[in-house]
Amino acid sequence: MTTSTRGAHRTPAVLVLEDGRIFRGRAYGAVGATFGEAVFSTGMTGYQETLTDPSYHRQVVVMTAPHIGNTGVNDEDMESKKIWVSGYVVRDPARVPSNWRSTRSLDEELAAQGVVGISGIDTRALTRHLRERGAMRVGIFSGNALPDEGTMLAEVRQAPEMSGADLSAEVATTEAYVVPAIGEKKFTVAAIDLGIKGMTPHRMAERGIEVHVLPATATVEDVYAAGPDGVFFSNGPGDPSTADHPVSVMQGVLERGTPLFGICFGNQILGRALGFGTFKLKYGHRGINQPVQDRTTGKVEVTAHNHGFAVDAPLDQVSDTPYGRAEVSHVCLNDNVVEGLQLLDRPAFSVQYHPEAAAGPHDAAYLFDRFVSLMEGQRA
Repeated sequence: MTTSTRGAHRTPAVLVLEDGRIFRGRAYGAVGATFGEAVFSTGMTGYQETLTDPSYHRQVVVMTAPHIGNTGVNDEDMESKKIWVSGYVVRDPARVPSNWRSTRSLDEELAAQGVVGISGIDTRALTRHLRERGAMRVGIFSGNALPDEGTMLAEVRQAPEMSGADLSAEVATTEAYVVPAIGEKKFTVAAIDLGIKGMTPHRMAERGIEVHVLPATATVEDVYAAGPDGVFFSNGPGDPSTADHPVSVMQGVLERGTPLFGICFGNQILGRALGFGTFKLKYGHRGINQPVQDRTTGKVEVTAHNHGFAVDAPLDQVSDTPYGRAEVSHVCLNDNVVEGLQLLDRPAFSVQYHPEAAAGPHDAAYLFDRFVSLMEGQRA
């Protein structure tokens, strides 16, 4: 793959969906071929945080906002050590970035990290197609990787599907590490890394929490070796139906009654630990403008999402589980998808969205305070 973005702007590129729909444009970022699940994100800002979110591993992200790259790229807004998306699709990339924090252009960064993209296509038509047909496998081809249409379609259809994909261990840390509390240390939290974003332990550190980040393969014994006041399960990629090990670890935490908080994939893990099923959404929720109601307060929040799977739990009744009563605490106002769970007899709750969202919105930041309150109550 070449990292020349100047030449890439003139290089033809083709996007091929698994149902045979084809879009033609120009290479953006690296030149070559890539495959993944085609999904769309509705955020108008925060593209750097999206690209570096491990939850997007093996996904080709279509940006619905037409102008991308205007603020360039910097070294401070990374949510992890690298770009995780498999491919990137934009309509009108910025010709010249303009921001005082920018150190390089987005297309240069994509090329440097070998991320194949495409620009100059009708992303509105592509988004409508995915809304009608659902998220599906896709390939982007450019340069010497541009074969005939039949060959491209065959290669797309041979790519692995997201259903049944077990991906957490591919993006999680392999070694435990500690994020120290900012200021006075008040609590210790063991955080299971299933694809954690860098802002998550930072949000906890701001509240006086020392965060011990553990690999996805951590055992219950590893969790309690940290002497935690609370346990956190992070976001991450893949199909929650494959996450038997994290579910088992969470059940061990629930049995001990330790305060527990889960985000995104962690919400799905809690759902499974309580005995609920999960299912794949038609095209998922991705973006920073999703309306969610906190049923415990009645408040409506604008929230950041990135999930293609959801928990199958009853919306309007309290459920009996092996760990006491549970209820749906948050719901998406667009489609009534479960966006949060809480136990009524033990200190455990989760949300499907991202209260730590660095790019905003910050309506849901109070959930970290709720976690602190659970730990304070347990200590008392």
